[in-house]
Amino acid sequence: MYIPEAFRVEALGELHAFMREHSFATLITGGDEPFITHLPLLLDPSEGEYGTLIGHFARPNRHWQMEHDRLSSVAIFHGPHAYISPSWYRSGSPAVPTWNYAAVHAAGKLSLLTEPAEAAEVLRRTVETYESSQPTPWQNQLPAEMNEKLVASIVAFRMPIERIEGKFKLGQNRAAVDQIGAIEALESAGDADSVALAKFARKQLGH
Repeated sequence: MYIPEAFRVEALGELHAFMREHSFATLITGGDEPFITHLPLLLDPSEGEYGTLIGHFARPNRHWQMEHDRLSSVAIFHGPHAYISPSWYRSGSPAVPTWNYAAVHAAGKLSLLTEPAEAAEVLRRTVETYESSQPTPWQNQLPAEMNEKLVASIVAFRMPIERIEGKFKLGQNRAAVDQIGAIEALESAGDADSVALAKFARKQLGH
């Protein structure tokens, strides 16, 4: 991804925190005809230099049938984003419209988990991750036969991260008064995307 130095994020802890917060990712595997799947991905930071991603495909999804031992994949984690009008800036310096956003890319090769027990563990961890914040977390009380069918209906995988890069484009190349003007305009816009980007930018830029 093209990343001007002003927008580059390299701190692994910061990148990992972003990936956890925005864990519904876009997974792309290369080849003559690249395949794309949108799915939640779990991060295990203890495995490998940059961590390991864990997820699963529905078995009818042919993404898992690609030559993963040969082809690289990239997981794109999308953060808040919104249009930025130059009319929001306060410094008076020349400016043009732009789009601010945050994203992290993690690349590697998928390794399929072929044992039913491994797939069951991926499902357990996924449910536990997303249910833990619920007021009354769902407890899996499905009959054993239904659980077995559920496990058989997916293909789980691991992807050790070989390369990771982050881009937080938040107006770091603008004067502080311009950054504040954009943030306040986003907050006033009121829509969910603009408000989320304003909150993220305040935290990152210290405003």
